[in-house]
Amino acid sequence: MQSFEQPVLRDIVLVGGGHSHVGVLRQFGMRPEPGVRFTVICNTVDTLYSGMLPGYIAGHYGYDDVYIDLPKLAAFANARFIHDEVVGLDLAAGKVLCRERPPVAFDLCSINIGSTPQMSGVPGASTNAVPVKPIPKFNHRWLGLLDRVRQQATPVRVAVVGGGAGGVELALAMQYRLRQEFKALQRGGADPVFHLFTRDAEIMPTHNPWVRRHFTRVLFERGIQLHVNAEVTEVGPGQLKATDGSAVVTDEVVWVTQAGGPAWLGQTGLALDSGGFIRVNDQLQSSDARVFAAGDIASFAGRPLEKAGVFAVRMGRPLADNLRRATLGEPLKAYRPQRSWLALISTGDQHAVASRGAVGFAGDWVWRWKDAIDRRFMRRFSEFPAMAMPSAAPPAKVSLSAEESQQAISAIAMRCGGCGAKVGATVLSRALGALKPVERDDVLIGLHSPDDAAVVRVPPGKAMVHTVDFFRAFIDDPYVFGQVAANHALGDIYAMGGEPQSATAVVTVPPGLEAKVEELLFQMMSGAVEVLNAAGCELVGGHTGEGKELALGFAINGLVDESMSSVMRKGGMLPGDVLLLTKPVGTGTLFAAYPQATSMLGFRGRWIQQALRSMVVSNRSGAEILTRHGATACTDLTGFGLLGHLVEMTRPSGVDAELDLSALPVLDGAEACLAAGIASSLAPANVRLRRALRNQADFVSHPRYPLIFDPQTAGGLLASVPAAQAAACLQALRDGGYPLTAVIGRILPPSDALEPIVLVEGAYGAA
Repeated sequence: MQSFEQPVLRDIVLVGGGHSHVGVLRQFGMRPEPGVRFTVICNTVDTLYSGMLPGYIAGHYGYDDVYIDLPKLAAFANARFIHDEVVGLDLAAGKVLCRERPPVAFDLCSINIGSTPQMSGVPGASTNAVPVKPIPKFNHRWLGLLDRVRQQATPVRVAVVGGGAGGVELALAMQYRLRQEFKALQRGGADPVFHLFTRDAEIMPTHNPWVRRHFTRVLFERGIQLHVNAEVTEVGPGQLKATDGSAVVTDEVVWVTQAGGPAWLGQTGLALDSGGFIRVNDQLQSSDARVFAAGDIASFAGRPLEKAGVFAVRMGRPLADNLRRATLGEPLKAYRPQRSWLALISTGDQHAVASRGAVGFAGDWVWRWKDAIDRRFMRRFSEFPAMAMPSAAPPAKVSLSAEESQQAISAIAMRCGGCGAKVGATVLSRALGALKPVERDDVLIGLHSPDDAAVVRVPPGKAMVHTVDFFRAFIDDPYVFGQVAANHALGDIYAMGGEPQSATAVVTVPPGLEAKVEELLFQMMSGAVEVLNAAGCELVGGHTGEGKELALGFAINGLVDESMSSVMRKGGMLPGDVLLLTKPVGTGTLFAAYPQATSMLGFRGRWIQQALRSMVVSNRSGAEILTRHGATACTDLTGFGLLGHLVEMTRPSGVDAELDLSALPVLDGAEACLAAGIASSLAPANVRLRRALRNQADFVSHPRYPLIFDPQTAGGLLASVPAAQAAACLQALRDGGYPLTAVIGRILPPSDALEPIVLVEGAYGAA
């Protein structure tokens, strides 16, 4: 994740993380275009390289061998990564429509989402068969089948529907893997039963006769029952029927037939072919010149292309070139697909067949050749060269209107301070005008009033609790950043047992084109308002100014009973209480590592996505559950880390505490980042609190020891609960949306020692 001085002038949104788009990202990572920002929207964090899927299924590769880490690649390209599903395009507004978030604006858009299985024409298929695409769903089902195979003694029965190269290759890979599983379990006589169905007269019709004969012989030798001229007509629970009269009993039906475009494309207004694929010209442009398409989803009117990964890979460079040219206002170049190509098709074991035109040959050496090609391809997207940081440059190259050019020049010029650094009223009103904050009866004057300040009534019998939090952005997705910032600010109110009432925002945004600043504000505040609304907390106003980096904070007002009977405080721990933590720790080291993701060996983008999923979980329900179970003290885990906040609780309570390192719930990747020597910039200050540890010398080399100093953002609740309530409280928290809640320690009677915290290992089990 990089930071550019150059203001954003043009937004290119990549829909999908297919083979063409990963090539585009690498091209722009190697040679950025000043002023051009990429955003990748994909419903998966890892994108499979299809050429290695059969090898993965057969067990020759591990998960990370065959998947491209999209967030890590996006970081190399200085692109924003959005984990969501695209459900449409609004061409009139120039926006991509997403399932879980506000629309994302684009100047240029490219679509590379592969194809969607067309199963609706076969009764029962969509319910009882699993399509090979989307790959994540198929992989989940495949791993489930492997688990079943390991448990059941009877032979597993699998039917593969589709006689093309993909279906044949997948059937052989699955059979090989299942046989290996049986051998490992030493189960004789439980060989899996496989059927392969094709509606054609022979398998692999697009390949030459020698290749077809070779694979027909391999299928026969492996005992896979081939059904030709057998179009599947029905898929029921545990049974499949076909036009050749077959009625096969199955445990799993895998669908590998020709697919089509997703239904939402039909609502976009783009020209599509009969299969629902996007019609494109030689320059990879759709019927709307701003929208490009590549890979399986693209349909060439003049020359239909086979839906093969080789074309998607080869389209990457011309697509990148034309996206660059389009932003610069230069003529586009034509993509010329090759007339013939080499296909290397595996047979499940480490043996493969080469097919090109009329030529075909096979051997173990062909597998080794294929393996070397595939691994070399994958290294291009996992091993990145060190790139020089782009410097600020005048926005002369990107094609701009006269008004945009003036705004761009102003954005990189010396900016005013004081009130001259405020965001313009027109931009602000447009960005905030679309927000719909929840309305409360006790807010008398709020966000959409022209008055100078909000007016909020304190209901009778209530007292107010105030808190404020503010920090700069640590991710490139403004919507998710807004969600995290609001959640983080609300955490203090929940930790006190309060009810959020109103919020005032403080925002800093980098200067730039008015349209870009407006979109950034809208995205960020949409995420924040979504969280505030869910909390019943009305956004009543704020201040927005210019600054070098995006930042967001909130002053939150909350309500508690005037009697203070419902207030949870840090003091109040009692000896014998059980110490609970509702969320895993590790956000500090993970987000310190994120900017170094492309150079850190073994870093995974999915670690960041898991951390974000944890950070956007509200502490509201957790606080309510803890209150019901008689929590004696509570705080939310934030910047001072676990140890710092625990000391803040033990000292006013006048107690000691025991902390079990092995019981800590930990985010994936946090220990790996710490082992690589990566810590948050605040961690050294937190480490000074080690003087509160009675026996820290015994644990300083423990792999989880640094985690107690790791600062957290939007962390969980740390609370003490009476021992009699602990088991019920723990289960309620896990059932209530905090599945990783753990007992991490207990409260001890006060001692004469100056160090109140005692570290242990294994006292409460590993989290």
